[in-house]
Amino acid sequence: MTNDSWLKTSIMTRRGVARGDIGRRHELPIAAQGAFHYVYGPYAKPVLTINPGDVVVVETEDAFGGVIKSEQDSPTAKLTFPYLNPQCGPIAVNGIEKGDCLAVQIIAVETRGEQPAGTTCIIPEFGGLVGTAATAMLNPPLPERVKKVHVDKSGVRWNDKITLPYQPFIGTIGISPEIEAISSLQPDYHGGNMDLPDVAPGAILYVPVHVKGGLLYVGDCHAAQGDGELSGVAIEQRATVTLHIDVIKGWSFAWPRLETENFLMTIGSARPLEDAARIAYRELVRWMSGEYGFDEIDAYMLLSQAARIRLGNMVDPKYTVGASILKKYLV
Repeated sequence: MTNDSWLKTSIMTRRGVARGDIGRRHELPIAAQGAFHYVYGPYAKPVLTINPGDVVVVETEDAFGGVIKSEQDSPTAKLTFPYLNPQCGPIAVNGIEKGDCLAVQIIAVETRGEQPAGTTCIIPEFGGLVGTAATAMLNPPLPERVKKVHVDKSGVRWNDKITLPYQPFIGTIGISPEIEAISSLQPDYHGGNMDLPDVAPGAILYVPVHVKGGLLYVGDCHAAQGDGELSGVAIEQRATVTLHIDVIKGWSFAWPRLETENFLMTIGSARPLEDAARIAYRELVRWMSGEYGFDEIDAYMLLSQAARIRLGNMVDPKYTVGASILKKYLV
């Protein structure tokens, strides 16, 4: 759980239909989910329909569907591309329509399952420093390797000497596009596989809605990840995710946004990497100009001095960058 005193002044509380109130609590365990989804789209029947202000507790599977069980397992033998990043949902929200915004407060991301609960690995021809199908090289692929690690709130035990901070977040979360069916491996304007560590407990994700009901999908939780997710795989984990969901009527924009106690962030996904950064920065300029009284050129100049960017991933079909500005500069 996180310190949530700042939520009283958040965009979600000030502008949401529920105004910060907590509604009914819903449970979506694995058994109730049934079949997972591997695309984001409007064609799947909702597994759950909720009201603005409701809380949903979702049990997610890891990015591998739980099939890599030991360090002796072969990812090539066990994994079936593109059936990775199994998604729970979709969850429909009453009263939300195209042109609205879905607000998702991330209350908790908790590791579940037997130890060692974390898995990372090297997958041939996948990652940031190897040849891939999109970046074709004649070099032979790296050898496969699987590493299983103990994960709990005290840390991620890499080995006897190194314990990484436990910093759980949701790697893949978003809503349905209007007409496309987009792979759960790809990030885009709908959210998806952004692998952005800021999408974590204590943050609120804002996503522009394209279809009635919104249709929220979630999965692929991580216990820890470095900027860029360099090898293509974080500390993947099964998780129990707690989300507080609201609707902001008539608030629409092009790309996902994120709010924390201290900063606002806009999120862009594209290839090449600089285009993802350009999208994120352009959206932040437009947000500052449209809602915080900045002239666009002044916002552009200020961001050149004060902005920060977070590299989500540099390994997926599209790369993800978050551009942020401290709230104290917006008053």
